[in-house]
Amino acid sequence: MITLRPHQDQWITDLRTALRTNQAVMAQAPTGFGKTVCSAFMAQNTVAKGNGLIFIVHRQELIDQTSNTFTLAGVKHGFVAAKRPFNPHCKIKVASVGTLVNRLDKVKVPELVVVDEAHHATAVSWNKVVQWAKDGGARIVGLTASPWRLDAKGFREFDAMIEGPSTSWLIENKFLSDYRAFAPSTPDMTGVGKSMGDFERRGMEKVMDTPKLVGDAVRHYLKYARGMKTLVFCVSIKHSIHMAEQFRAAGVSALHLDGTTPTDERRRAVKAFADGHIEVLCNVDLFGEGFDLSSLAGKDVPIEAVIMCRPTMSLSMYLQQCGRGLRYKKAPAIILDHAGNMEKHGLPDGDREWSLEPRKKKKKGEAGGSVPIKQCPQCFFCHAPAPVCPNCDHVYEAAGREIDEEEGDLAEISVVQARALRKSEEKNARTIEALTELGRERGYRHPQEWAAHKLSARLVASRRFRNQRRYG
Repeated sequence: MITLRPHQDQWITDLRTALRTNQAVMAQAPTGFGKTVCSAFMAQNTVAKGNGLIFIVHRQELIDQTSNTFTLAGVKHGFVAAKRPFNPHCKIKVASVGTLVNRLDKVKVPELVVVDEAHHATAVSWNKVVQWAKDGGARIVGLTASPWRLDAKGFREFDAMIEGPSTSWLIENKFLSDYRAFAPSTPDMTGVGKSMGDFERRGMEKVMDTPKLVGDAVRHYLKYARGMKTLVFCVSIKHSIHMAEQFRAAGVSALHLDGTTPTDERRRAVKAFADGHIEVLCNVDLFGEGFDLSSLAGKDVPIEAVIMCRPTMSLSMYLQQCGRGLRYKKAPAIILDHAGNMEKHGLPDGDREWSLEPRKKKKKGEAGGSVPIKQCPQCFFCHAPAPVCPNCDHVYEAAGREIDEEEGDLAEISVVQARALRKSEEKNARTIEALTELGRERGYRHPQEWAAHKLSARLVASRRFRNQRRYG
């Protein structure tokens, strides 16, 4: 049997409790929490009760990855996926949503359906599968690191949501890696069109695939992350190829990969990366949602640095990209943001309020996190909001700020300062009323729910501490 860590065990307990009174539950936990391992644990318990489970993913790479995790956990399983044998009698199945949606009349509805990356569950194919599961009486679990949609419509397909520990808690307790973040001035996205709520790809390519910005990314890698296992997120195949070429021209072993790269070639590249023969992998929409390099490589592959050269309006995409570097390792990860994403969305471990309800879309310039980033126009230092720059004592004007867009070193974001400010505010709010008021001050849409979640987490931590002292 799989042995879960205490915080994972608590998450499973909360999920079981929610499923007693709700058919469909969204289960949120940060990237790197171990949601697939927890799913394998659910599969073990489901089989032990004589029931069935289908685990649904949206990309072919995730079929292999999930299968590897289940196999390592000793969970026998079949598939509902293209070019895979179908065994209708197998209790546990790993399914591709694209294949399953065309075989709903041939597949028996199991007792439990687990939807990976469930923030996609409102798309047409996903919606059909979820409705099929509901009509068949299945309990449904939606896994996601970020229950957040670009169209702000919410998740009415789910009846309730449970939340795992925050990214900052996982970092502080050494379940995720700490990080050092650097960010340049925000690229000028004026005139770049939108497609399905995010920046249009051709427009992004014109902004980001320039000799200056490509060279700048290589220069800062050499300064802050030389020799580290690094992922670079690019806007297009052409952009990614150019990035890899410039890294190699600078003497850095680098490769480009994307969804069209043949599977065998991709696996060889990942193995070379894992073995240290390749230092930098430039990619387009490949190493994002749910992707686990370690599972594909068959060995631990901690990503030591992430370079963001892909601007995005999507909070989910941003957190997924940062999360690639937060898998635990002793040294802090290096995050180099050349896309202005941190200024738009806040720090990777910033406090965020999750909800199934539709949200009000952010106004232009509003950050996605509760701790927006301020960047000094004098020294380019990035830090939590303050009237004076903590690095050079520059006093900010009330009207706002202007950022020099010209070439310069990336400014390190004061992660420790921002984290300390959040913790201090929350520690001083000792009652549910005080926490609710703090939530209102931070602009949360549901401050009472956030306060209740925080208070519950405190009680769980307190009980765990007492048990550790009692039982050693």
